[in-house]
Amino acid sequence: MIPLPAECELVELQIRGDDRGSLIAIENGSQIPFDVKRVYYIFGTTAGTSRGFHAHHDLRQFAICVAGSCVMTLDDGVQRYQVRLDRPDLGLQIGSPIWREMSEFSPDCVLLVLADAPYQDSDYIRDYADFQQIARKSAGDEA
Repeated sequence: MIPLPAECELVELQIRGDDRGSLIAIENGSQIPFDVKRVYYIFGTTAGTSRGFHAHHDLRQFAICVAGSCVMTLDDGVQRYQVRLDRPDLGLQIGSPIWREMSEFSPDCVLLVLADAPYQDSDYIRDYADFQQIARKSAGDEA
């Protein structure tokens, strides 16, 4: 298993299908451990583009690369972890506070993200030094 921060988890999604094709159903409380309040997707990224570069105070997310691939870099304030999302049946649960960066997008990448709250600018941590201080406090290290 790929090592991840404690607030993150890879989740295998059940594929249902037959000779006509495949289907993956995603339901609150089953594969997704929260009620989905917002859905968005990233696509059409140009070669060499990286995105993210932020963390959240409270938001929880579930990311699925439904087409193509990308690399998610996750940082808990102590260690950085990398996960390649390249299967539509593999979801990445991301808790808070976790710094996230997305890179190495394939030309056909479609990254679907489910979130437990609507967009709220005040929930974003956009400065890495601020994130590190918040992550240390979250971990119980007041130093």
